Amino acid sequence: MPFTPTNPFVWIEIPVTDMDKAMAFYSKVFGYDLKIDNTGPNPMAMFTPKDVQTGTAGHLYPGKPAAKGTGMSAHMEIPDDLDAAKARVVEAGGTIELDGHVVEIPAGSFAYATDPDGNSIGLFQPKR
Repeated sequence: MPFTPTNPFVWIEIPVTDMDKAMAFYSKVFGYDLKIDNTGPNPMAMFTPKDVQTGTAGHLYPGKPAAKGTGMSAHMEIPDDLDAAKARVVEAGGTIELDGHVVEIPAGSFAYATDPDGNSIGLFQPKR
């Protein structure tokens, strides 16, 4: 019988070269209240979900991002609509990819962007 967990991805780590700059970017784009956690081997800026029991979360950490076009994409839910989120990405020093093309899927829609370190992020707007 195949394993079918509630959330196949339980944690994401996004490497960044400047924690303060990255925290400002993700706070501006997504509205997160990121806080530094020093309990591990490296400082981490935690993405804390509303329901911690879901097991899905992540953090920013000091590290070396993958070269552009070679890493994975982290799709993250936005608090409003794609146009507003895309504008915030640019204002915060990121880049909108693929000319801002919006991909429609049954669960909602998304557009690709990169953070100031070049990490690929999907701006996800669920169907509401």
